[in-house]
Amino acid sequence: MTFSELRTALADVVAIPVTPYRDGAVDVAAFKLLLRRLVDNGVTTITPNGNTSEFYALTAQERHQLIEASAQAVGPEAFLLLGVGHDVESAIGDVRAGAAVGIRMAMIHQPSHPHVSAAGWVEYHARIASATPDTAFVLYIRNEWVTAAMLVELADRCPNVIGIKYAVPDPTQFARIRDLAGADRFVWIAGLAEPYALSYAAHGATGFTSGLVNVNPQLSLSLRDALRSGDYRLAGNLLSRISRFEELRAEDRSANNVSVVKEALSQLGLCERTIRPPSHELEEGIRAEIAGILADWSTVNDLFPADIRTETAVRA
Repeated sequence: MTFSELRTALADVVAIPVTPYRDGAVDVAAFKLLLRRLVDNGVTTITPNGNTSEFYALTAQERHQLIEASAQAVGPEAFLLLGVGHDVESAIGDVRAGAAVGIRMAMIHQPSHPHVSAAGWVEYHARIASATPDTAFVLYIRNEWVTAAMLVELADRCPNVIGIKYAVPDPTQFARIRDLAGADRFVWIAGLAEPYALSYAAHGATGFTSGLVNVNPQLSLSLRDALRSGDYRLAGNLLSRISRFEELRAEDRSANNVSVVKEALSQLGLCERTIRPPSHELEEGIRAEIAGILADWSTVNDLFPADIRTETAVRA
């Protein structure tokens, strides 16, 4: 598998799966079913241990459980982009655990340290990427102070850095940094999911991340196809259809970003709604609104394939 093939895989819907729990522990069986549902619906790039996976609430042992489960669930049918982070050695350990089960790509979460310098930011990512040169890396950029010069310096040191997941809510800033850092040097991914996919695609993004895809895979893939064909009117119509769901996720500084996705999956019978602090389960009023959204979506897309329904019934 070449870096060129991996770059192509990133220019797509990059799904971020949730981490389901049962009795307080990671529900590995449910997690595998959710990944199979994505793959069986045509999703080909998946990020276990991403933010929608509650990365920062997982222990090292749980992260490694999910790494192994991801590889087992998707096999060669999809590309895995493993989320890693925390301290340098923990990140390298997770990358190596992924490599041991055949995962060739990793996304480095933004450093969570309260004091980050430009030189330190470059060094942090360089140490992780240089420790595993056969792994392709994507950088998760959530801060507008990360400059094109920092990206270029890092890529010069580590040619295996091939992608940028840009999650700053400013399309103009995205366009500027993409041009300065090199439009063709990296694969540019809209890191704020469907709501920014259209505006970022207009400025050169070729992929976008998604948590919604866990719930309605076909809607996200339809948006991808509309953007690829340049049918921005259709893209706008699709975005209108998902707008309230994404608004619920974004309210209160994205406090319910994961809770909304888990609630929808719970209503579909695919996993429990349980979520770990500092996130929290939703109130009844929002649950009812999500039920209405799912009912509307189900008039177009089959959200609950028969094979998943059968597996869920057996497990229950």
